[in-house]
Amino acid sequence: MSVPTSPTPAQSSRRNLLRASGLAGLVVAGSAVATGSAQAAPGHTGEVTRADTVTALRALNTKHLTEGTVVLVAGHHTPGDGGAMAVRWNRTSEAAHNGGTVITPAKKPATGRWHQLHTGTVDFRTFGHFDAETPADTALDAMINDPAIHRIEAHTDLLFTKRHLFDRSHIELDFGGHTIRTEGIEKNTHDNPFGAVLSFRGTPTDTTHTHKLSAPMPDLSDLFEVGDSGKFAVGQWWAVESDALTGKYEKEIQRLVQVTGIVDGTHIRVNYQIGWDLAAGRTLSWTRIEPVDRAHVRNMVFEGWGEDEMTGSHPVAYEYAVRCDVSGIEAIGTFWPVVMRRWCTYYRTEQCSLTNPKSVTYGGAGYLTQQIYCLYGHVEDCHTSNARHLNDFTASAYCYVTNCHGDGDDEGPFVTHGQFEHDLVYTGNSGLMTFANSGAAWGGRAKRITVRRHACSWFVARVKITDLTLEDVLVVGKKSLAGSGMLWVNADGVQLRGCTATGPLIVSRASDLSTRPNVIADSSFAFAAGAEITQANVSAPVTIARTVLKGVDGAVFNGTGPLVLDQCTLSGSKDTAPVSLAHADITVHGGELRDTGLKLTSAKDQRLRVDGTRINGTNKDAALLSRTGTGRTVDWQLAGLDSTAPAGTAHVLVTEGPNRYRATGSTFTGGRLELRPAAFAGSGSHLLHTGCVETGTERTALPDEGDRVAHTAATLRF
Repeated sequence: MSVPTSPTPAQSSRRNLLRASGLAGLVVAGSAVATGSAQAAPGHTGEVTRADTVTALRALNTKHLTEGTVVLVAGHHTPGDGGAMAVRWNRTSEAAHNGGTVITPAKKPATGRWHQLHTGTVDFRTFGHFDAETPADTALDAMINDPAIHRIEAHTDLLFTKRHLFDRSHIELDFGGHTIRTEGIEKNTHDNPFGAVLSFRGTPTDTTHTHKLSAPMPDLSDLFEVGDSGKFAVGQWWAVESDALTGKYEKEIQRLVQVTGIVDGTHIRVNYQIGWDLAAGRTLSWTRIEPVDRAHVRNMVFEGWGEDEMTGSHPVAYEYAVRCDVSGIEAIGTFWPVVMRRWCTYYRTEQCSLTNPKSVTYGGAGYLTQQIYCLYGHVEDCHTSNARHLNDFTASAYCYVTNCHGDGDDEGPFVTHGQFEHDLVYTGNSGLMTFANSGAAWGGRAKRITVRRHACSWFVARVKITDLTLEDVLVVGKKSLAGSGMLWVNADGVQLRGCTATGPLIVSRASDLSTRPNVIADSSFAFAAGAEITQANVSAPVTIARTVLKGVDGAVFNGTGPLVLDQCTLSGSKDTAPVSLAHADITVHGGELRDTGLKLTSAKDQRLRVDGTRINGTNKDAALLSRTGTGRTVDWQLAGLDSTAPAGTAHVLVTEGPNRYRATGSTFTGGRLELRPAAFAGSGSHLLHTGCVETGTERTALPDEGDRVAHTAATLRF
């Protein structure tokens, strides 16, 4: 076994020097040290010396230096200023001088350069950048374009005046929370949100493929018919898109996907399950991509400069990129989105913020992050103030937004474009939210969006949103935003649970794709007088369960499909009109109506079934259950009704027919019953009022009993 020996004085001196420089791991073992000299002495390969500054290093006489001589530089401008590094002499190098990773002697020989020694992590200070006074663009380019560097660090504020475009992968830029300034940055090109200070773009190749589907491709399929699978290989990345429908940009598929399997001679499998049915005859176009992979940007305060699309600055953009994350950007006064993405897959944007962008009205400006044709993204712990959009998804899928908040949110922090977005989840956020409102040219569609524990002043998902799920959504109106407090949804598989809106609930119907019911449950909504709750285009069944509807003064249910009010509470005012309903089939299970009523107003036949419901109070019409119009049949099915009304108010007012009326097991207290003979005159009418209790109730009109009319037997009257 060998016995360790004490270091010699020369070895101790060398070790102390390396420790003091912080560069001990960069120097090869066995090198000698010449101390206190700025002039390298000739010696064997691997000789080590020292220079106080880069200027001193460049002044060294390199004529007799041997290949591999290593110099420890104590600082860039002054010893100990943070720009310390180790450099190695390369006699044959012709690399261009950049002042950091490549340093040319002052006499500028044709060959011979000092090359910085590093472990893959390089600091802007080794290039002489210690503040935001001198542009650091050349240093940035030098480091990004050096494949040996995998991490770039900033330990001071910096100035950039160029818009950089890279295709570099496996690189991380960490600005350490320091400020990035962009005064005087070069002009952008027209309508170019990708003209960021740091823009990463993968490379579309010349390899393309187009194939027309011979069979339908169903929703959630990851098996793609390509005609000739030999043109694809496992692991390759492709940009795939479907042909447009009637709208110019109306494409169900636009994604950057990876081939995961060759299934047979005509089919491949990719890492994406589609969100929409494609019919036979649709065309898919493929372009092979060499994406940017794992290029991350972190930790900066970014101060935007300029006022418009040409002069405005913003920090980060990605296109054709995978696994590229952004975190810790605090942006102020930017123009284009702080983090712009298109054709991106697998990424995270987290702990970023935007305050007071230059514009919230110019198309595409004023966003924290915009994501176009993106897949498997996660936006988390982000914040905006007085911005346009915190988060915008366009033609994106399987993405998640968590704990993000927007104040000064009148422009709408959370949006989707309506270009066939699907399978998006929002949890624990706050800020105005609208989905798929950009217009028919993009399709105006989205599917399977879930929003949980969200607070906002406005929620609108009125167009072709299929299978929208809202859980514990709070909508509170504010005086500064007209129409706020609204929660507007599309009755195509919509489901709401535990939601509250201080303004109206509006249910409309723009699409018909879902197989699940439309259910609004365990919620509370308030209305202004005359509010339209369901619009005339709602032909699908709607169930409202265990929900409080406040202020239903003259409210209107204009839909035509079945409507169920299950254990709901509806409250109005004594001096306003009752609720009007045009739905063909209305069922009221349990619950309570206070100072309001139900008036059937359709031009077509209707059925009203009331079972176990309490009705009390009165309204402007002095009628709790009534109808309008003639020429249609109304079925009245009242069971277990408990109705209390003041004198002069009708529990049931039926003046016109035809009607098929049945009231059993019900209790009427006070008020009156007015069932006029004319309303039951036709052969298609009948009246059965039996097994009921009437206490202090006046019968102001009832037809004579006969084969089709019975209202005395088994009825108790007090």
